[in-house]
Amino acid sequence: MVRHALTFTVRPGSEKVVADILAGYRSPQSKVDEHTRLRRTSLFMHGNRVVRAVEVEGDLMAALRHVARQPEVRAVEEAINPYLEQDRDLNDPDSARVFFTRAALPAVHHLASAGTDDEAVKRHALYYPAKPGCGMALARLLAGQDEAAAGDPSTPIDSSTIFQRDDIVVRLVDVRGSGDAAPLQVIGAHGPRKAAMLSRLLDSEALGIDAPATEEDMSKLLSSADMRPITDRHAP
Repeated sequence: MVRHALTFTVRPGSEKVVADILAGYRSPQSKVDEHTRLRRTSLFMHGNRVVRAVEVEGDLMAALRHVARQPEVRAVEEAINPYLEQDRDLNDPDSARVFFTRAALPAVHHLASAGTDDEAVKRHALYYPAKPGCGMALARLLAGQDEAAAGDPSTPIDSSTIFQRDDIVVRLVDVRGSGDAAPLQVIGAHGPRKAAMLSRLLDSEALGIDAPATEEDMSKLLSSADMRPITDRHAP
């Protein structure tokens, strides 16, 4: 199973229209070929930023090409075109290539699911804007936190994937129960000095909060970083 994500921004004020378009699309055919299937698509928004995460079994590039050709997806892409901050023309291969290259948000770390019943798990996407030049360091800090928590039976994290490009970091986490019950673990700041390290790397101003320092601040950070779910679709 491979995960990949795209992120892009829409014009301020168009968030509700874009959310409605993205929530209402018809799911494309999940089978790509005998070896590749699109398993899950999750869409989130944070302000005017959109994140689309996909789970693919098999060949990721084959699945992405397959999805891009589907009329259902093409119709949605055309519908949101007028609201994008970065203009694109999907009929122009060069324009489309530049857009999707800039939008790519590669997975840099993945922690596999512990196999918990899906009904007990809720998917979140957490947005971590990093200070200039700190994106990779922030992604590494979060990856280390997830690895350290993997052996802890009390952790609410069932699985996680960290996506990073430049100073944009998104952490896709499947959480057992309420994330509010263990905010330090869910946000990725559990353990000595981890909150201080996260605070040094995070552009908290971009999230509209003061630099977090206390456990109470981490709860506020979790609330501010938690992206709004738009749709989460499993393949049949």
